[in-house]
Amino acid sequence: MVAFVEALGGQIFYLAAFLGALSIIVTVHEYGHYIVGRWSGIHAEVFSVGFGPVLASRVDRHGTRWQVAAFPLGGYVKFLGDANAASAGADDETMSRLSEAERRRTMHGAPLWARAATVFAGPFFNFILATVIFAGFVLARGIADDSPTITELKPLPVEGVTLQPGDRIVSVAGTPVTTFEDFMLAADALPSVPLVDYGVVRDGGEIEAKGPQAFPPLISGVAPKSAAIDAGLRAGDVIVTVDGTDIYRFEDLRSRAVGSNGAPLSLVVWRDGATFDTTLEPRERPVQTEDGGFEMTWQIGIYGDIAFDQHSRPATLWEAASIGVQATFASIAGTISSLVAIVAGSISSCSISGAIGIAQAAGAAASQGWSYFIGLVASLSVAIGFLNLLPIPVLDGGHLIFHAYEWARGKPPSDRMMNFAMTLGLVLVLSLMAFGLSNDLLCT
Repeated sequence: MVAFVEALGGQIFYLAAFLGALSIIVTVHEYGHYIVGRWSGIHAEVFSVGFGPVLASRVDRHGTRWQVAAFPLGGYVKFLGDANAASAGADDETMSRLSEAERRRTMHGAPLWARAATVFAGPFFNFILATVIFAGFVLARGIADDSPTITELKPLPVEGVTLQPGDRIVSVAGTPVTTFEDFMLAADALPSVPLVDYGVVRDGGEIEAKGPQAFPPLISGVAPKSAAIDAGLRAGDVIVTVDGTDIYRFEDLRSRAVGSNGAPLSLVVWRDGATFDTTLEPRERPVQTEDGGFEMTWQIGIYGDIAFDQHSRPATLWEAASIGVQATFASIAGTISSLVAIVAGSISSCSISGAIGIAQAAGAAASQGWSYFIGLVASLSVAIGFLNLLPIPVLDGGHLIFHAYEWARGKPPSDRMMNFAMTLGLVLVLSLMAFGLSNDLLCT
């Protein structure tokens, strides 16, 4: 009974995290449609967060009803003259009663440029949300100095450490370093030993100090739907042994996982001063290569971390915005590369997740802390923005194709063509949702 209650509580937590992430992303998406529509002279009658019975609402000075509905599974904006919340067609009865000036305020009577801008704004605002989140992380954390200077040592099960906060590292195991890039190269070449000799500048003088491996088997994050998350591993854990063998570098752990061929690995894990045993089975997952392709490797689903926090400086707004834009474009490029690889058969179609998989990812991220959850919101926002730009009728990209057709031909598609395209698009979207759901249930 206790196990059942705990499992139920976990599922509720995952569902709450999923609905929270979905609500944020969809609200921002729909707000993009709303605000650009308003700027373009198109009147929104309703802005709804959720579907179904209305729980609360108010009408603003522009005449738009803002409402919160009972089922938080998305949201919508209904413009003047729309037959439904999807803006898929005009309400002929309403349109016939409107004057020419009033028709200009509808989604169907506005100029082509206004309609196209309003449609594109939804996905674009998803990209803006991701950019703002990525930039916010930079502002919160700052930009690391180029010199490897320690601000704080992370808890590790290593004795004899004499490194201290404030030390500036000038050599690693006898190899001189001046920049953080130098430090990274020297750290990668370290042997698998628990303690390393560092040359540091402290109080104006250069001394020798003992420290842990620069990249120990320290977990900074755990991937959703991974062997690690199922085994209960979390950020801050340190892997001490694998199959009875002591390990001191993250690379030692990675190589053992890659070479396992899926065989179970017995781990001893250090957490908050105590150790515990666990066993997990690596899973085959796609990894992007340096040339932009993908290869399948065995993974346990954890991210590594450096042994200390590096000294950083505050980022300017321009620097944060620039890095945020770069991160968003990199996320878009990664999404495109993954889809191309799936279509080409380079990686398994199991990489496509449905609602259950996304809920599991949201719950796993939320369980690791707010920063992980917000980071997932950014990644999902990019994915949803990109998905909506696909040229599939019923999605924003499909509407943009219709607008391009109207621009090229000088007239909109016929009602017959529109109805056929919308039906086909709906079938495609529902098929994709069903495919993702089947992956959630059948893929490991």
